[in-house]
Amino acid sequence: METGAGLVKTGIAGPLRRLGGMVLDQLYPPVCLACDRPVATADALCAECFRALRPITAPLCPVLGLPFEVSLGPEARSAEAIADPPPFDRARSAVVYNEVARALVGKLKYGDRPELARFCARLMARAGHELWGPDAVLVPVPLHRTRQFSRRYNQSTELARALSKLTGIPVDPLLAIRRKRTRQQVGLSGDARHRNVAGAFAPHPDALARLRGRRVVLVDDVITTGSTVKAVTRALKSGGADRIDVVSFARVVTGTDA
Repeated sequence: METGAGLVKTGIAGPLRRLGGMVLDQLYPPVCLACDRPVATADALCAECFRALRPITAPLCPVLGLPFEVSLGPEARSAEAIADPPPFDRARSAVVYNEVARALVGKLKYGDRPELARFCARLMARAGHELWGPDAVLVPVPLHRTRQFSRRYNQSTELARALSKLTGIPVDPLLAIRRKRTRQQVGLSGDARHRNVAGAFAPHPDALARLRGRRVVLVDDVITTGSTVKAVTRALKSGGADRIDVVSFARVVTGTDA
């Protein structure tokens, strides 16, 4: 049973939080996360950016998560999955990488805006609903320590932590290690991306013990060619991981307007 003091605290906590939010909104009016236009509530997109965001929903490739224009059946795979089967089991992404998604990822990744991970994770939680379960562990794609020092944080770790709060799945940010600093992938061809990340990752020395038989869900911000998540997958499998899925906020989909 609550004490009188506890009831008083409970009774005033809500109004105090609302009052604090109103004061902050007056001092720092909320703006669109993508374009900085004024919006009614914080952590939201304006109507125009929201309409431009392109969620990836069924029908889609069961392996790569690429959207299909029409349903081809539950087991129909994309041409990409058939031509180059990935080392991971499944990949799911929340949105197509277009102008709005690029703005969000850019601010999260380079703009010192780690709080944007909360918005991205809400969309990722829905997109990756097939991947969640008590046997899973979230593993962010690691940054090299020098790059993480310059950025202050790893955007994939921020996404994983936000996802963990929504799904209840634990995060292990140390299961995969980036042992080699690579060039930025932006602007590189598919083959160059593959060569760039080859041998860049390693499993934690105690990866098998840390996993305890759990299924890995790799977390990344954007999947372009998949070179990075494939390289991390291979590294973790060399350390004893068996089942590995991937979830990202955005992914490049060829043939769509960026």
